[in-house]
Amino acid sequence: MVMKNVTKKIQKIPYLFLLMLFSFVTASAQKGITVRGTVLDSNGETIIGASVTLKGNSSIGTITDIDGNFVLTVPGEKSVLIVSYVGMKPQEVKVVSKGLIKVTLEDDTKQLEEVVVVGYGQQKKASVVGAIAQTTGETLQRAGGVSNVGAALTGNLPGVVTSASTGMPGDEDPKIVIRSVSSWNNSEPLILVDGIERPMSSVDMSSVQSISVLKDASATAVYGVKGANGVILVTTKRGNEGRAKIDVSMNMTAKVVSALPGRMESADALYVRNQAAEYELGLNPASWNKILPMETIDKYRHPANLEEAERYPNVDWQKELFKDYAMSYNPSINLSGGTRHVKYFAAVDFLHEGDLFREWDNNRGYQAGYGFNRINARSNLDFKITKTTVLKANIFGSYGVKKSPWGVADDSFGASQLWQAAYSSPSDAFLPRYSDGTWGYYKPNSQGAPNSVLNLANAGYEMLTTTRVNTDFVLEQDLSFLVKGLRASAMISWDNVFVEAGRGVNDLNHGTQTKWIDPETGEVHYSNAQTDSKTGLDFQEGILWSTAGGAVRDWSTQRNLFYQGQLSWSGKFGDHDVSAMGVFNRTERSTGSEFPHYREDWAFRATYSYGNRYFLEYNGAYNGSEKFSPDYRFELFNSGALGWMISEERFFKPLRKWVDMLKVRYSIGEVGDDNLGIRFLYATQWAYGGKSFHGLNNRTESPYTWYKEATVGNPDVHWETALKQNIGVDYAFFDGLLAGSLEFFYDKRSDILVAGDKRATPGYLGISAPAANLGRVRTKGYELELRVNKTLNNGLRLWGNFNMTHAENKILKYDDPVLRPAYQKSEGFAIGQDHAHLTAGFANTWDEVFAMPTHNTMNDQKLPGQYITMDYNGDGVIDANDSAPYGYTGTPENTYNATIGFDYKGFSCFVQFYGVTNVNRYVGFTSLHNNVNTVFDEGVFWSKDRFDADAPMPRINSTPSYYEGTRFHYDGSFIRLKNAEVAYTFTQPWVKKIGLNRFKIFLNGNNLWVWSRMPDDRTLQVRDWLRKVLILLYVVSIWVLNLTFKTSSNYEKIHYKICCNGLFESRIDGYDCFVYRLSGQGTRIGCHSGKCL
Repeated sequence: MVMKNVTKKIQKIPYLFLLMLFSFVTASAQKGITVRGTVLDSNGETIIGASVTLKGNSSIGTITDIDGNFVLTVPGEKSVLIVSYVGMKPQEVKVVSKGLIKVTLEDDTKQLEEVVVVGYGQQKKASVVGAIAQTTGETLQRAGGVSNVGAALTGNLPGVVTSASTGMPGDEDPKIVIRSVSSWNNSEPLILVDGIERPMSSVDMSSVQSISVLKDASATAVYGVKGANGVILVTTKRGNEGRAKIDVSMNMTAKVVSALPGRMESADALYVRNQAAEYELGLNPASWNKILPMETIDKYRHPANLEEAERYPNVDWQKELFKDYAMSYNPSINLSGGTRHVKYFAAVDFLHEGDLFREWDNNRGYQAGYGFNRINARSNLDFKITKTTVLKANIFGSYGVKKSPWGVADDSFGASQLWQAAYSSPSDAFLPRYSDGTWGYYKPNSQGAPNSVLNLANAGYEMLTTTRVNTDFVLEQDLSFLVKGLRASAMISWDNVFVEAGRGVNDLNHGTQTKWIDPETGEVHYSNAQTDSKTGLDFQEGILWSTAGGAVRDWSTQRNLFYQGQLSWSGKFGDHDVSAMGVFNRTERSTGSEFPHYREDWAFRATYSYGNRYFLEYNGAYNGSEKFSPDYRFELFNSGALGWMISEERFFKPLRKWVDMLKVRYSIGEVGDDNLGIRFLYATQWAYGGKSFHGLNNRTESPYTWYKEATVGNPDVHWETALKQNIGVDYAFFDGLLAGSLEFFYDKRSDILVAGDKRATPGYLGISAPAANLGRVRTKGYELELRVNKTLNNGLRLWGNFNMTHAENKILKYDDPVLRPAYQKSEGFAIGQDHAHLTAGFANTWDEVFAMPTHNTMNDQKLPGQYITMDYNGDGVIDANDSAPYGYTGTPENTYNATIGFDYKGFSCFVQFYGVTNVNRYVGFTSLHNNVNTVFDEGVFWSKDRFDADAPMPRINSTPSYYEGTRFHYDGSFIRLKNAEVAYTFTQPWVKKIGLNRFKIFLNGNNLWVWSRMPDDRTLQVRDWLRKVLILLYVVSIWVLNLTFKTSSNYEKIHYKICCNGLFESRIDGYDCFVYRLSGQGTRIGCHSGKCL
């Protein structure tokens, strides 16, 4: 073996002599002046391997070394150098005989966007014929103060519609819909992180390299049924060959509570109550008891002393419940780099979400409230085992702890009692806590006016701990030694999620003494006024709570096994480019102790292009699902697409001075879906357990145990299918000044599954009907995208990104009850269509009241000043059958985004506006409801002197029906100033002297302003109170030299020759390589297939 290596080295000696001779001849020929210089990128970072050639004679040239420096001998001082680098705009530089030439290259946006991540691979953007939108992690990080990747997507990609979550700490994943809701079962897209189905919260913002959104059948077909609602591909960062790069960032965010509905203070609310009582005296004379003298009302506004302040309170519940601001911290550190044998990327990210609720001393020795802490760690390693074999190992771990009140789920009634006071508790009822330390309560209606401060302070707390460990391995093998262009890969991953709940302080069912002061009499009423059973003394706050060690939450624990094999081939035959790909994968997912869920997919794709002008693509997926019987378990779904690059045609040549690129494309295909959430739909299931009773009053238990048919199966149930069509136009004008796309889409989903409990079956059936394929939905719309990029002669760069999406759906078929009125059926309307009793203004006189149709209930409670409800079905009676379609759904039909900014000599600034239209929100705020003196600011209330009112006069003791009309069905349209940033990046020499490559400081704001017709600035729910944000952030990036490169003799002895495309081919240890760079990815060494001069 040793002799063999020696022989190889001896054989190389003649080549070394030839190389030395070539170098000598070249050196002798280059008589002139010697030029020295450094090449940097726009961030001030040195560029390794940049091409420096003499203009007019490309045989004279060099490349920059590891420090970005170059030395070149040129004929004379009038020479001009051309400096170029892949992904950057080339630059011409005049030769300077003395001193150093400093060249800064700018990113070439057109080149950087050439590669797009698609299903199971990448494609050149020019050859993509599917509807795909892509953004980078750098773009998402502009959303200051947003630590969630899904929330940062809002507005950045056309066709992606996001709706805010509850906003509770640790629960900030938004709901995402691509283009439109197309099924009542589930319209959420498939989310893949590095090719594996995982939640978007499993990746932190600083680790994201890019995100691709696949929308049409051509793009999603290879994912089969899982991609029926679209696919979001999240690609994490990986290491690059070159010196190590360390990125350190620290985001500090101050969050404030968003604007809540306007409410009147105690005195003003009681004055309205007087008016309401007077208004309804004719119906209920007892309302006299609700009228207060103005002298008493004035005490709520100006109490004389502490006793009056507690008897006549005026509480600002928002101020009592919420802090002025809550802090959030998100430090992270990333390390990347590598050699040609091993590349690495490692990241650690910590997130702390503060609690906006105020903290109160409950005298019980613990502090209740909300909070969230999470730490993520990621390691992506690439090992080059041989020349043709690469092993990738990805390890991700996450540990998150969410603090919340004991036993209170975020979407439960108990959670609503913790914030409801900010919305509905009256200002005049009670103080949260009195001067003697006793908590307040409202005796007349404790449920309608809860003391949310008390409910939170004495709620105990529990820690919900979520531990996630993801491990996946990918083996990539280049099989070109068998068939040129053939590649194979195999992947296996294990994901484990462990959830522990119930660790903390259990303080349930331990009484708290509360009191209420009757404002009419001044009498103090106590609750829990019992004496202590041991001492006989008055009630005291005892420490009765207990601690709990926590337990694994079985139904939240998950174990996922995923394995995949892929074979791909690509070849070029003259002007013909052909590629093919086949993939098989299988998923085994278990939750808790249930049987594993199985899914199996076979997919393939074939592409063809001719002369970079004509493109064809065919996709297929063969999917299997455990939900269907063997007769319907597997199904083949197909899609096809074609594209035409018009700008590459000869007849288009005269227009190329204005039009850089023009491409049209069309796709059509069918994808399936089985996402009903119920297993084994085809199987009838039996259950054992339970007994019947008989005898007198059914008190005698039967000796027999039931064996009953629990679920009725449907052996004919089968796949939902969606036929998707998309027409797209991609364009670029005026040398990159304008670029974008235009999309038109039409989807028709058939055989939509209707669950048994949603079917139109009579109540006496005795059991839930089986699921069946009984629905059809049509979705259509369009997308517009425009990007503007202009650099002026003085270096000022102006840019803008604009996009708009319109998407609407219509139910063509649904299992509606036959006798239901057509306008109340689901069929014929959008999914989630809003309904209301329509009105025709106010009944201002008694004549108009008597002319109103009869109400089927409370007809004798009508008064002038209430809405005239329309008899929609014309039967002369107002009842439930008169509720008619009104407005839109809760998902906006139109979304808009506009981001504009500039960069100039280190300074940068941008603003992002985001808006939606054609959307409805129902927000029911009823004033003076259920003996609660809460009056919302609805404008002018009706009176006999004000017919041009905004709302009817509230009622106290009378109870009319159909009183609200449509006034709580709001137009949910809004425009937000979603993001704004002013920044400066330091790249001066003093930065490098302190060991940094660049230092960036910026002020960023999120959701700083909103315009809306809503009573508050929500976008989805009542509890969406974490909205408006004021942010102070700073980011520091450090680059450190990779010592491996400094000691590498291979790198110091690179021999090169100039290639026809401006790259430099090199030889390192016998490998044919070239040096290139992609934006944000550092320097790479990779194979080069181009032909060189």
